[in-house]
Amino acid sequence: HFVWESPVFPYSKKNKRMGGITDVSILSTNLRSTLISYYGIKEDEWQVAKKTKDVTVWRRPSDEFSGYLYKAEGVVKDIPKRTVDYIRPGPYRLDWDSLMTTMDIVEKFDQQGCCIMRYMTAGQLWNIIAPREFVDFSYTTDYENGLLSCGVSVEHGESGRNCVRGFNHPCGWFCRPLEDNVNHSLLTGFIQTDLRGMLPQSVVDSAMASSLVGFYTDLRKALQM
Repeated sequence: HFVWESPVFPYSKKNKRMGGITDVSILSTNLRSTLISYYGIKEDEWQVAKKTKDVTVWRRPSDEFSGYLYKAEGVVKDIPKRTVDYIRPGPYRLDWDSLMTTMDIVEKFDQQGCCIMRYMTAGQLWNIIAPREFVDFSYTTDYENGLLSCGVSVEHGESGRNCVRGFNHPCGWFCRPLEDNVNHSLLTGFIQTDLRGMLPQSVVDSAMASSLVGFYTDLRKALQM
């Protein structure tokens, strides 16, 4: 499989801003290639983690850290552009995503579809998993006849007080029109989040699978409004 090779992130305590457009271009290209490689992993390499009538979540050991890479898939009743507009960093996401409590775009770049976002997630499993902070580089781009919105955590600034900063290894959402109904989309996500902190792996696994199913539920409700 394609293994994510992070370019040296142009961040440091002395220089917390992204470097020139070349750095953004390399990062976005590598990120896109990594997500496409996940999309190509064969079905028999995945294990079902959770299944409902309209969403399936699979998992496999991550190549990036000691946890799992999760794959989620389900149909949404809208076109890819509008669906991804609700997923990518922007004006809609905070309104519908019940797991996200704050979101700020802290830096924008000249390259279209690229930004850095800082956000907080709510506590999960009766707050066994406390709120987490994330700072991600985000990239939204065309993919075949649909769209891809992907991201990876970067070092940027200090974490909030009394808050654990989690880390998203390369993750993203592919959204493509259905062949038999171009007004509906197949939404396929790949998530591998290191929540950090002292958490039993079983707790993390349960939270990840459930939150991915909840993501589809929240998104579908938002798109119907």
